[in-house]
Amino acid sequence: MPYDKDIEQNIEAIYAAEEGLTSKHMFGGVCYLYRGNMAFGVYKDNVIVRLGSHNEATRQIDSGQALPFDITGKAMKGWVMIPKAQLTAPQDYRQWLDRGLRFAKSLPPK
Repeated sequence: MPYDKDIEQNIEAIYAAEEGLTSKHMFGGVCYLYRGNMAFGVYKDNVIVRLGSHNEATRQIDSGQALPFDITGKAMKGWVMIPKAQLTAPQDYRQWLDRGLRFAKSLPPK
C-alpha cells in the first residue's frame, strides 16, 4: 500500500515555511527531517511521530491515542503512529507533529 498523499499535503500546508525542514522518501512513505534529524512522516495512512522518549511513546500508546510504529515486527522505540482517521483538522496534525519537530530541534544538526 502506498503512502497517503493527502496526509503529505496536509503536512506540507502546515510546515511549508518551516526553515530547516526537508522531506525524504523512507519506509515506503515520506519522512520530514529538521536539520537532518527525523521528526515525523507518513507511513501508509498514518502519521508517524518521533517523540524521542520511549516512556512518552509508551504513555501515548497505553492511553490509546497512538499506535506503536511497527513495520518490521519490532516497534521502533520513541516513535508512534497516528491513524489518519484521528486527524480531522489542522490542529490535530499540529498537536502531534509539533512534538516530533520539538524533539528533532533538540538534537544537534547532522
